Amino acid sequence: MSRITVIGAGSWGTTLAALLAGNGHDVVLWALEPEVAEQITRERENGRFLAGVRLPAALSATSDLAAALSRAEVLVNVVPSQFVARVMAEAEPHLPPRCQIVSASKGIETTTLRRMDEVLHDVLGVRGMAGFTVLSGPSFALEVAREAPTAVVAASADHSAAERVQQLFQNGHFRVYTNADVVGVELGGALKNVIALAAGMISGLGFGHNTLAALITRGLAEMARLGQAMGARPATFAGLAGMGDLVLTCTGDLSRNRTVGVRLGRGEPLSSILAEMRAVAEGVKTAQAVRDLAERHEVEMPITSEVHAILVEGRSARESLLNLMERDPKPEEWA
Repeated sequence: MSRITVIGAGSWGTTLAALLAGNGHDVVLWALEPEVAEQITRERENGRFLAGVRLPAALSATSDLAAALSRAEVLVNVVPSQFVARVMAEAEPHLPPRCQIVSASKGIETTTLRRMDEVLHDVLGVRGMAGFTVLSGPSFALEVAREAPTAVVAASADHSAAERVQQLFQNGHFRVYTNADVVGVELGGALKNVIALAAGMISGLGFGHNTLAALITRGLAEMARLGQAMGARPATFAGLAGMGDLVLTCTGDLSRNRTVGVRLGRGEPLSSILAEMRAVAEGVKTAQAVRDLAERHEVEMPITSEVHAILVEGRSARESLLNLMERDPKPEEWA
């Protein structure tokens, strides 16, 4: 049994905390909102972010960050990407020595273009990153909470650290593979959200499987191009953290990013869509960062560029689709 603190009580954080508690670990879930922690303690449910899922009695919840971290051997960060630096800076003074950090947040910081491993390294320093591991892959929170068979990846430069995370999380319905490519797994989890926005727009425009298949395939190609330019292994994008997560997020009705895209494709304004959302659609913020990274590394990412133009410049989804279809003919390239 390990003492584990999960930071972030959204749907994914709550799901991972419940999974770990169900695996027999001593788990504390930290919630920003005191009322969320109180409801979990009182009713064994997170009605705001994971309604209808009964949480294990062994799972405790608190909104006191220092108390949540006081005995942690493992910290699982599930804070939305744009808030990771702030929350982890608050957490850092309370981290016990040799506490292993696991990142389950997917995104790129928009102001600095840092991946989550880079954000955490800058906040925690070298000592705090010993054994750092990324957990990512195709995993809707609600389906994992309902024990649908799921497979994900634990990536670390330290193979023994990845194996430890594998052992902590794996059970009969949640399978964990190890991987050494932290950069590729981080980027796969972030970039797929931008492509999922485009996939939703295709549906919102009324197009079908032909269009979606082309979008997913070419989206994966530009994800792999940027990943390779940033030092990732191309093969990672053919695995769970790349293709697996991309297919899930582009096709599943539980995908927040796809849902935003569907509504954009139907002509709804972005501001109205976001105002109605309780959870975060990471791709909306990530699109700007990915476009900027593509320019920095001189990588062509036409789908990402069009998604950015829709979100920031107000271009219509139909116009962007036409722009993509009328680009100059060229060979199919992955590198």
